[in-house]
Amino acid sequence: METRANFGKIGVILATAGSAVGLGNIWRFPFMAGQNGGAAFIAVYIVCVLLLGIPGMIAEFIVGRHGASNAARAYKSFHKGRAWGAVGVLGVITSTIILGFYAVVAGWCLQYFFASLFGMVGGDANSVKDYFVRFTSNPIKPALWALAFVVMTHFVITQGVRQGIEKVSNILMPTLFVLLIVIVIASCSLPGASKGIEFLFHPDFSKLTHDVFLDALGQAFFSLSLGTACLCTYASYFSRRTNLSVSACQIALLDTGIAILAGLMIFPAAFSVGVNPDSGPSLIFITLPTVFDKAFAFLPFLGHVVAVLFYALLVLAALTSTISMHEIGTAFFREELHTSRRGAACIVTVTACIIAIVCSLSCGAVNGLTLMGKSIMDFCDFFTAQILLPLGSLLTCFFVGWVVPQTIVHREFTNWDTVSGRFYGIWLFFVRFVCPVCIVMIFLHQFGVV
Repeated sequence: METRANFGKIGVILATAGSAVGLGNIWRFPFMAGQNGGAAFIAVYIVCVLLLGIPGMIAEFIVGRHGASNAARAYKSFHKGRAWGAVGVLGVITSTIILGFYAVVAGWCLQYFFASLFGMVGGDANSVKDYFVRFTSNPIKPALWALAFVVMTHFVITQGVRQGIEKVSNILMPTLFVLLIVIVIASCSLPGASKGIEFLFHPDFSKLTHDVFLDALGQAFFSLSLGTACLCTYASYFSRRTNLSVSACQIALLDTGIAILAGLMIFPAAFSVGVNPDSGPSLIFITLPTVFDKAFAFLPFLGHVVAVLFYALLVLAALTSTISMHEIGTAFFREELHTSRRGAACIVTVTACIIAIVCSLSCGAVNGLTLMGKSIMDFCDFFTAQILLPLGSLLTCFFVGWVVPQTIVHREFTNWDTVSGRFYGIWLFFVRFVCPVCIVMIFLHQFGVV
């Protein structure tokens, strides 16, 4: 069995932030901000990150670093906590399901990257829409792209923590950021781009309703990967010198910053051609190819380059997320089955590939692949996002706040009294009371109860 490695100082931030930065940052956050008060929504979102995101991240970090093992063993490592290993197992199940259906959308991004590279996507809105429908309804191509993405992820994972996850994250995250900045500059330079910037940043407080607050709370929850056991697993690779509070703040800041930059990438280009972006796959696979063609009609080559860079950006964002999802299960099987990293990774890869194939086929290629009235793809999304993730995070808050001996929690929070603990009492109050209330509100809101 390999010796447990530790992330380097930069790797802690880039690898963990990479787990949070994903496709949701690229299209979901900009849409929600634009439709729910612009800058007013962003302000509410930042408050929600402070209320739920950062305290929840620190709680998972404490469990992971103290346990220095896979998620299940980490929860079991505490006094009177052996039965709580089920929370870690829940995270493994959740992350593997997410990896499977997330790989399908990631495969779409990979297909669109190559299609854009060779000029196969473009033209009027109807032709772009037809291209998307034909592709997703094909029984073979989307599944193959999904499998290719899982295999790409598998290759990174088998290289280990330092030479695989950290090394790749140290390349992918700066590259993602540079691509984002390049596209933002190109988008904001378009005629009429100021309307898109105003749409994103002009505060419209009249749209701030009860639902908007809960939507912002949910976005903060899911954007930071709370409840997947990802943060717990990655924290097991943190050194004893890692300042958990500072790292959580840095990761939250980086994640939020990329989401806001994504808005600056999408809205100026969309508004420059009179398009009001909507949410979902239609935005990135149907609306934006048309937007790029129209916005850069004065220089078609530039539009082609921007489209290629955009889908490359999506691929990188998706890969940083799938790597983290894969590592949760790999760490679990490696330590619980006492097998090699490669063998453990194969178990996760095969399982994820099966889920990916079924989810891909349920998107239109095969009728009848449904569960509870939803396609398998939509059911996996619903089951993980609306049930498993909130449940896992709620149990973690209760575990750290009420079950784990506070002497252990305080030592981890303060790095054994080597860093300031003046905010410990406030953080503990949030973990015990505020975070659980927020999570329950998110859970109930998703089912239309509040």
